[in-house]
Amino acid sequence: MKKNFKVTLLCLLAFFLWTGCKEKKVTLGKGADFNKEQNIHYGDDPEKIMDLYIPEKKSTKEREVFIIIHGGGWRAGDKSQLTFFTLSLMQKFPDHIFVNMNYRLASQERYALPNQISDIKDVAVFLEKKLRYNPKLILLGNSAGGHLSMLYAYQTDIQKKVKAVINIVGPTALSDPGFKKYQEYSFVERRLVDPRVPKPGISRIAYASPVHWIDSASAPTLSYYGNTDHVVPLSQKRILDSVLSKHHVRHESYEFNGGHLDWDKAPNNVFLINAIDQFLKQPEKK
Repeated sequence: MKKNFKVTLLCLLAFFLWTGCKEKKVTLGKGADFNKEQNIHYGDDPEKIMDLYIPEKKSTKEREVFIIIHGGGWRAGDKSQLTFFTLSLMQKFPDHIFVNMNYRLASQERYALPNQISDIKDVAVFLEKKLRYNPKLILLGNSAGGHLSMLYAYQTDIQKKVKAVINIVGPTALSDPGFKKYQEYSFVERRLVDPRVPKPGISRIAYASPVHWIDSASAPTLSYYGNTDHVVPLSQKRILDSVLSKHHVRHESYEFNGGHLDWDKAPNNVFLINAIDQFLKQPEKK
């Protein structure tokens, strides 16, 4: 069954890429039909573009929105890396709206934060204007995208529009000795955060650590980590679980067999999508 699932999605992806930008409709079968808008500009910077998928079938209810955020060490990567996984989610959640976004990448001239968090906020504002309502958001990202998903939800989402965070191999506590073994940790220290942004008394490392901002009102979080990941070690999962538990935030976390890039390979991807489905079906805390 898992093999057939993967073959089907591979065929769908091949069709999707073959039709390219000209097709404005994505058909995934079993009522999963979406209208597609590709490379929409949600801001003035040329890197601020996104793909938007809206279910074709009519509905009177306000749909929730998945915002998909790619990884790449805050300095690289592209939304196209998550096109296949986005299609997989669309097939599982045909009543949801999907955004697959790019954000401004860090460079020698530009810090990652707070720019990349501002980009997520700009996407949310764009959606409110386009949809004409304030949708509940499900932030899903891998690696740096997982980190940004958590940081936005815990630090910036004052109005609590984020229904849930799906964190895939995202760094959570940047001062963790296990994470300091990250090959590009010097970038984290020097170029991740604009030094003018954190308030006095908070270090740049603490400012950029999602666990620093968790409180009892933080968004429910599902996490997924590899048991042989040498980039974001399992210690990050344990720290996150501990802090979420301390503040009584609903959360689940799972380990998969593999390293940093193996989360979307079978059978890991199938397990993750089913886990997301079950997690989102749980009632929200009143």
